[in-house]
Amino acid sequence: MNEKKMTFGVLVGTRAFFNPELARVGRSQILAKLQAMGFDTVVLPAEATPTGVVETIDDAQKCARLFRENEKRIDGIIVTLPNFGDEIGIVTTLKEARLGVPVLVHACDDDVDKVDLKHRRDAFCGKLSVCNNLYTYGIPFTNTSLHTSPIQSASFESDLAYFASVCRVANGLRKARIGAIGARPAPFQTMRVSERLLQASGITVVPVDLSEIIFAAERVADDAKEVNAKVEEIRAYGKVPSSIAMPNVVKNAKLSLVIRDWVLQNKLDAFSVQCWSSIQLNYGCATCTVMSMMGEELIPGACEVDIAGAISMYALTLAAGTPSALLDWNNNYGEDRDMCVCTHCGNYPKGFVGGEIEISELDVLGETLGRERSFGAIKGKVRSGPMTYFRMSTDDLHGKIRCYTGEGEFTDDPFPMAGGIAVCKVPGLQALMDHLCTNGYEHHTAMVRGRHARAVKEAVTKYLAWDCYVNR
Repeated sequence: MNEKKMTFGVLVGTRAFFNPELARVGRSQILAKLQAMGFDTVVLPAEATPTGVVETIDDAQKCARLFRENEKRIDGIIVTLPNFGDEIGIVTTLKEARLGVPVLVHACDDDVDKVDLKHRRDAFCGKLSVCNNLYTYGIPFTNTSLHTSPIQSASFESDLAYFASVCRVANGLRKARIGAIGARPAPFQTMRVSERLLQASGITVVPVDLSEIIFAAERVADDAKEVNAKVEEIRAYGKVPSSIAMPNVVKNAKLSLVIRDWVLQNKLDAFSVQCWSSIQLNYGCATCTVMSMMGEELIPGACEVDIAGAISMYALTLAAGTPSALLDWNNNYGEDRDMCVCTHCGNYPKGFVGGEIEISELDVLGETLGRERSFGAIKGKVRSGPMTYFRMSTDDLHGKIRCYTGEGEFTDDPFPMAGGIAVCKVPGLQALMDHLCTNGYEHHTAMVRGRHARAVKEAVTKYLAWDCYVNR
């Protein structure tokens, strides 16, 4: 995941009937606020227009030209109205800039004791006019949580942080490169996906035959310097039981190096792997370790060549800026119908687990394929805390991408099962499961710590035009 400093184009509006000093002060305030929050800005110099902000067509064309010149830098555009603002100036700027990035629309509060001609803003009304024009021109935009708010308010600061998350998700997905290592396991038709529908949203799938990865790993010398370093990295990352033979750790280290190199060389944002059973039978280890460790680097890795799952993980990583994981909706939890257990063999990043992990053999697959062939599984119980879940899927029958999202909690309730375990409290779980069954969703879901459903839904519906079901 690219962690570059985010940059916003700032578009400050004014209207001739209102005091332009309010707009000039608003310009200074929002630039100071964005700088304090760690964002860069692209904004017209104050001397570029008669009022120091945007009002006329001439002003708008200057601003649009500046935005186009900085197209590669700008992640989103923030429209702020310190007074009523000129709708024509605002919409002309956005139309002529043609950046296609998310837009946030903000308007300033009036002070009840300052509504004389010198101090009244009427931005409450002006915002409606601006939004009417954006709607008419087909320019999607994000609204603030309050219709109007002071630039210095905690509410607007929260809106800015939320908008940054929306921009990361929308922009990241529209240019995402997703790796597919090997073919999906034959028994899992549920992992099928339409690359054409993905490409229509800007998402490119980069495949490689699993044999290329296996042969590349076998060509790496066991005693190579980079292998020794990776072995130490693995042992530092999690507890490796003393029963694990060193050659198995070395084998896993070599595979991890090859997969990581392939991902980086192809400039991938996320990847998916055929994690059983060819890799165990033809090479001799599990792929979970490299998936977990790369997830910790914010490059998610999905099991079973679940390309849509990898995209879902990447969306949550973009929203949260922290590691995500792919889990099975796996077990009920007694008779509590808002609780369930989500598991995987496991590929969870350490930061997602939130505590110590063990790196050992696959359990279920190890019994069938041989434990000596199955080293590399990440095991641990996910620590309690708020979480967000998300899953996108290509609906080939209807030619569209659809998804679902919602929020819940990881809990500390016990569950005596081996592997990667997450006991979850999901309000409305039965309605969610009914929606998933009725609409043919896969058994995998992506999860991340924190509350990010609103930002993900905003990004994928408003800026990618995906259908999204929100479970509440």
